[in-house]
Amino acid sequence: MSTPMPKSVSAHLAEWVAQLKPEHLSAAAERAALDTLIDVLGLCIAARDMDYTKSTLAAFGEAGDCTVIAQGKRLSAGAAAAINGTAAHGEDFDNTFEGCPVHSGAVVVPATLAIAEQAKADGPRTLLAIAAGIEVMCRLGLIADKSVHKAGFHPTAVLGTFAATVSAAVIQQMSADAITDSLGVAGSLASGIIEYLADGSSTKRLHAGWAAQSGLRAAALGGAGFSGPGTVFEGTHGFFSAFAPSIKPDFSHLLDDLGRTWVGSRLAFKPYACGTMVQPYIDCALKLRGQGVKADEIASISCAVGEGTVHRLWDPLSLKQRPPTAYAAKFSTPYCMAVAFLEGDAGLAQFTEEKVKDKAVLDLAARIDYWVDPKNEYPKNYTGHLTAKLRDGRVIQIDQPHLRGGSRDPLSRAELEHKFRQNAAFGGWPSQRAEALLAFAVELKTQRDLAKLALLGA
Repeated sequence: MSTPMPKSVSAHLAEWVAQLKPEHLSAAAERAALDTLIDVLGLCIAARDMDYTKSTLAAFGEAGDCTVIAQGKRLSAGAAAAINGTAAHGEDFDNTFEGCPVHSGAVVVPATLAIAEQAKADGPRTLLAIAAGIEVMCRLGLIADKSVHKAGFHPTAVLGTFAATVSAAVIQQMSADAITDSLGVAGSLASGIIEYLADGSSTKRLHAGWAAQSGLRAAALGGAGFSGPGTVFEGTHGFFSAFAPSIKPDFSHLLDDLGRTWVGSRLAFKPYACGTMVQPYIDCALKLRGQGVKADEIASISCAVGEGTVHRLWDPLSLKQRPPTAYAAKFSTPYCMAVAFLEGDAGLAQFTEEKVKDKAVLDLAARIDYWVDPKNEYPKNYTGHLTAKLRDGRVIQIDQPHLRGGSRDPLSRAELEHKFRQNAAFGGWPSQRAEALLAFAVELKTQRDLAKLALLGA
């Protein structure tokens, strides 16, 4: 008699997903899911007239019954997920996770809303699907750590495909076997390289939307009986071998305490419209400004940074000090610090094609450099550290011990609602319409279905 094969990682995960019910959510996980929904809807409105949103809208034109936020259109589930995900991630103002900078909201919410509208799911199950997708994406991020970036891939893109698959499975209440197949398929649909760093082009913006629609497609295939490898995560030619070859994956981060500890409840919501690891350095720059220092008094600013952030945010330094586009500026620590110091903020208005040519900003950015601190806690903790040398000989050192908006200093619901309103105003939406959509999001748990989304969100 042959010995039964041990269950694969995806089979264990699928069993957990298949039995999930709304009452299994912790209060913290439910709140994080609702906060994420509010954040994503506001970001979709903010980006409604951006060129990349319009391009994605033109490229994904399949008719259907799913809402494209703030566009007055209803398209197929895949098209809506792709467009909404691209819009939500487009300004890099969406939520992230400390431990691995994955942007779960911009993937999971668009995928969930699309399939929930199609399936006529109720509010509680929709909220559950958002929370489950976030949970899986964050746990996969804990396994990946810095390794996916190191291999040249975008964690949001490649890990997000699995998260969207899970969200779709929860909405459709798929069996464990079908979910296992769907996850196996998702591994072959995951994609997204980080070469956008070379010239500030728009492919990073697409990654969240592409992952969202890919996850829906993977769940549809698995649900229809299409088989996928059960060892998609741990196999010799599996996901982590392909996308994170520098590590030996520790799957306890994915499977231990599933459903008892909701790691996705510790999301970070951004106060600034730029890359995650830049944000504590912006806070340092604002603290320096708050001490009354003027730009022309600064001889130089040197920042102590984590080695894993250099290739995305500092290198090559000459390019980062003069970013070629507004989008490239979002991943330039010198630019972000300089514009925040001079203008007191790093919101959407600070990342325009006109602003990145501002001589005063570029002059200050040219005086900002870095050194690698081997003791830096990245990616376990996102911190900021600067030493400013002034022309009169004074030296000022400023530290930011954690990510503002993160688990150590979270934004309140009131702050997130204020961010939503600001984003809606930036997108040119009337305040009355914005308030109605915000109320729908806040009250999602009481909704019988998502029919109101088409009325309020389009």
